[in-house]
Amino acid sequence: MTPSSHWRSFEEGWDDPKPVSEALDRVARGLGAPPSSALRAVFNRWADVVGEDVAKHSRPQSLVGGTLIVAVDDPAWATSLRYVGATLLARLAETAGPGVVTRIDVRVRPAVTDGDRHSAREGGPERPSGRGGGTAG
Repeated sequence: MTPSSHWRSFEEGWDDPKPVSEALDRVARGLGAPPSSALRAVFNRWADVVGEDVAKHSRPQSLVGGTLIVAVDDPAWATSLRYVGATLLARLAETAGPGVVTRIDVRVRPAVTDGDRHSAREGGPERPSGRGGGTAG
């Protein structure tokens, strides 16, 4: 077999170009992540799922292994979202597909509103400054 026998022309249909989204979805599946269409549904349609008022105070942060991390700007919104968790899971199943989101983890992170999304995404969980919240002296 000669090296040239390994090559086929595009006319033969052997190696037609594929959309990048197909390759990304294949990689995502290999990593256990949902397809890009499901991620778009969760992140881009958040206001449709939770309503405009709640969306003003909350943002989906990540979706890994079926767990959706949601940041809220106040503990009251965290309580509210946790209370309606089963309803949110049902709405997310309708929006993104069954089994895409199986658990919702709500975390309080100040500044999740539109005006300051960047800092909310980068901020990690708040940690107390020292034992007992006091200062070392």
